[in-house]
Amino acid sequence: MEEDILNEIVSSEDLKKFEKKYHIELAAGNLQRQTRFNYAWCLVRSRYSADIRKGIILLQELCRTEDLSNESSKRDYLYYLALGNARIKEYTTALQYTRAFLQVEPGNQQVATLETLIKKKMETDGIKGIALAGGVALAVGGIVTLGFALAKGKSK
Repeated sequence: MEEDILNEIVSSEDLKKFEKKYHIELAAGNLQRQTRFNYAWCLVRSRYSADIRKGIILLQELCRTEDLSNESSKRDYLYYLALGNARIKEYTTALQYTRAFLQVEPGNQQVATLETLIKKKMETDGIKGIALAGGVALAVGGIVTLGFALAKGKSK
């Protein structure tokens, strides 16, 4: 199912393996692009939003520092930036990355599907947000009404 791409969680073994390699290369002053990407790829698929945010930062650094004439790398970075942002509910940013990707490769079905899924999530979360706000308003209204009723009872 297409929603699985937003819910896919990296295995703790993979995360530990790529994290270890990342830190070894970083400490040695020889951090390879592929190692940074692999670690970021794991982080954006973590169950923890702090890890996802760290993965996004690593991917953004790769975009800034790497030669993006390599179309394959550019596509990978954009895709996982979109995915990571969607996973932390930064939907507007995620859509910007999917649109940037689709400018590079307009016919990519995987990214088109991700974009559609992000738009659906925006609608669903927007509706939930309105319902939640309405529920809060009702609760506050109920508290105010109860307060008036109590105050009226004391004045008798």
